[in-house]
Amino acid sequence: MSRDVLISGLRALGLQLSDVQVSLLLDYLALLQKWNKVYNLTAVRDPAEMMTHHLLDSLAAIGPLLRQTGGQPIKLLDVGSGGGLPGVVIAITCPQIQVSCVDTVGKKAAFIQQASAALKLPNLRGVHARVESLKAEEGGGFDVVCSRAFASLVDFTTWSSSALKPGAVWMAMKGKHPADEIAALPALVSVFHVEQLVVPGLDAERCIVWLRPSPSV
Repeated sequence: MSRDVLISGLRALGLQLSDVQVSLLLDYLALLQKWNKVYNLTAVRDPAEMMTHHLLDSLAAIGPLLRQTGGQPIKLLDVGSGGGLPGVVIAITCPQIQVSCVDTVGKKAAFIQQASAALKLPNLRGVHARVESLKAEEGGGFDVVCSRAFASLVDFTTWSSSALKPGAVWMAMKGKHPADEIAALPALVSVFHVEQLVVPGLDAERCIVWLRPSPSV
């Protein structure tokens, strides 16, 4: 049942994944359900809701991400990743992307490490830290810094700016168009695209706000 729902959703999103990748996504969902009982990784506990609200919701960002990066091998930081959404989903669907999931909660970063080992994803790692402490110099910085339902755009960009490498962008996954949050952004940050998303099986507004440091900075 879950596999059929996932395959149907992938088709609707125009994503072509291998059977192995589809199996990995379902294995990840099973891991999330199992560890959620102990670690409280997500408030959504119903398996069907997890499929739409978490897995398909994260998968809806894959097409836009690949268009933005040209499918190139890049380094991506998922901020406030929690149970690994969208970071783990990106790592499974885009093996060319090195994904780091950072969270201030140790057990959530530990879950990402567990998922990386269990699913055999060498391009995925969990980082237990405050995002403000991640400096571009240490690891060369990140090409894309993303978040999903993490914080306001002002807080997200302020806290994570030190992790950006030159030419990098922010990818903020949001619900409805966050006009007030965009209006509150400082001059240091510019929005260059707001992309509406349609999530299969989910009757709710979703969008990605693409941002970058302003050219004058």
